[in-house]
Formats: sequence, C-alpha cells, structure tokens
Amino acid sequence: MTSLIESPERTALRAAVSALGHRHGPGFDRAALWAEAGKLGYLGVNLPEEYGGGGGGMAELSIVLEEAGAAGAPLLMMVVSPAICGTVISRFGTQAQKADWLPGLADGSRTMAFGITEPDAGSNSHRITTTATRTEDGWALDGRKVFVSGVDIADATLIVGRTSDARTGNLKACLFIVPRDTPGFGRRQIDMELQAHEKQFELTLDGVHLPADALVGDEDAGLLQLFAGLNPERIMTAAFAIGMGRYALGRAVAYAKERQVWKVPIGAHQAIAHPLAQAHIELELARLMMQRAAALYDAGDDMAAGEAANMAKYAAGEACVKAVDQSVHTLGGNGLTREFGLASLIAASRVARIAPVSREMILNFVSHQSLGLPKSY
Repeated sequence: MTSLIESPERTALRAAVSALGHRHGPGFDRAALWAEAGKLGYLGVNLPEEYGGGGGGMAELSIVLEEAGAAGAPLLMMVVSPAICGTVISRFGTQAQKADWLPGLADGSRTMAFGITEPDAGSNSHRITTTATRTEDGWALDGRKVFVSGVDIADATLIVGRTSDARTGNLKACLFIVPRDTPGFGRRQIDMELQAHEKQFELTLDGVHLPADALVGDEDAGLLQLFAGLNPERIMTAAFAIGMGRYALGRAVAYAKERQVWKVPIGAHQAIAHPLAQAHIELELARLMMQRAAALYDAGDDMAAGEAANMAKYAAGEACVKAVDQSVHTLGGNGLTREFGLASLIAASRVARIAPVSREMILNFVSHQSLGLPKSY
C-alpha cells in the first residue's frame, strides 16, 4: 500500500490540476475545461498507457477530481466516464472494446454514462428488471433507468441489465454498451431543482437491439464486474465531495480574514474560527479514508477496497455538507447571494449523502460486513 506521504509525482499532479482549475474557476465552461483536462492527460490518468492513459490508478484520478472541485470547477462526469466505465472496460472488456473506447475516454474526446438505478429498484441491485435476451445475432434489451447523468453528452451508456442463467433460471447482472443513437433507446430529462452542468435523465429501453460484442466481459462474472465499477464510483464521489467542501471552506476563510464588524476580522472570533477549523479537520480525515480506499483498490484488494470506499464516501459526504453549511453561515446574508456562489452548494452538497448510495445503506453495509451484526435488509 502507498505511503501516507504523497509522492512527488502526485504532489505535482495535484498542483498542476489545481492551477488548471483556477484558470477556469467558478462559472467555468464545462466543455472547455473537459477538453483541456483531456488534452493534458488528466482525465485518463487511471487508464492503461497502451491505450493513451497515464497508467496510474484511482489514487491519481481522485486527485484530479478533488483539485478541480477545490478550484470551483468540478467535473462530475469524471466519476462516470473514466472511473466507472473506463475501469470496467480496461479490466473486463475485450481487446476490441478496449481499443475502441479507452483512447477516447482517456483524452476526453469520448464520454460514457452509466445506468444502474431503476424506478423500483433503488439501492437494491438485486431487483433490477432491465433484461437482456439473446437473439440470433446479439441481444435485445428492455427496461428503464432513472437518474442517469450526462446521457445527452455521452457517446454511449454502460447499462446494467440482467440475463437468464440457463443452469438455474435465475437472473444475473451483466453490462452492455449502448450507443446514444441506438433505436429504441429513449431518454427524458428529469426536471431537477438542483442546477448542475450535467443533466439527469430517465431512460427507456424498448427492444434495443445490440450486437453480441456489446456485452462487456464474461456473462457469468456478474456482480464481480459490477462492483469493480462501483468501488471507483464511491472513491470518486468522495473526491467530488472533498473538493466541494474545500472550495466552500476556502471562500469562507478568505471572507473571515477580511470581514470586520467589531474592529477585528470576524475570523478572530472563536465562534467563527472553531467551526471552520473543525470542518477542515473533518475534510482532511475524509481524504485520508479516500486515499486508503484508492490504495487498496489499486493494489487489487477489492474486498477491503469495498469497505474503505463506502467509509470514504460516507465520511466525505458528511464533511462536505458540514463544510458548506458552516461556510454559508460564516458569510451570513452574503452566503445566500449569487455573487459569492455558495448558496447553490447547499443543495449540491447533499448529493454526496444521497448518491450513488445513501449514507443509511452505507451504515447497513458497515454494520453487517464490518461489525458482523445481523442483516436487516
């Protein structure tokens, strides 16, 4: 496992991405930042070098997302395109799938969305009803998905479906690449009160015909391949949350150093300083857990990485919400103005508590898997 002391290469990566993020800053052009980050090699730092990536892992990719977010320029699709989809394809895809997709995912010229959540399944992946049926020359996919990010800007969506096991008759999870313009693949934008660059969609798959090579990996691998993508998703969600929390905290600290009411900066008062210091500590602790999760995942210890990734996502989500709340409170009325850009984070910060898995489901996982308590779900 990597040392707790960051290597010079990772420190340099952190500084370079931070500089890039600050050049774009709040109110950034998402497409322009995505293109530049891809050109500089930051989007594919976790992907294999032979396909144009950086040859690193989740440790490096989480640095990129965290630092972009801390600069006020988060890239949510990094959680999905290089982290989930890129990882699954690089680990389980055929040589043709790797050659077709990984170079584009690495340089940002192509993106891929990820569809797992369903209206009646939620956190219970065992209740997924999107089914794939074999045809003479491939597959037919039918079902629905909700809360799928960035489908309109993605070249394809990695869909989690289920196929029938001929031996048992039971359904098993499988992953399929569905190009955006495939007939029968419909999308409807969900009207979200939360305003974000990446829109949310409901998908309908009505007799979507796919060639045989749309299946990623082994049909019998099932949940192994699925969770190979979900652990990076949790690590990257933690990075997203930590970056957001750091950004909000930075704005509050700068304000507390300058704003004067009783002859001294308000940051001199412990009622202001201590909650900000506590928020900083909690963000740093969440980052340590995220780094541990990334190190375990990159070392190939999927079981331990699953536990650590869930803990990291939980810790980062809680720390982010508290950091944003305290930052807004520090600015008082100014914290709710468009000028300071913090009010919108009140809603955005809650995403890290809710998605991709709720904090309650993480507590279920830890109580059952880590503590050995009876399972309640």
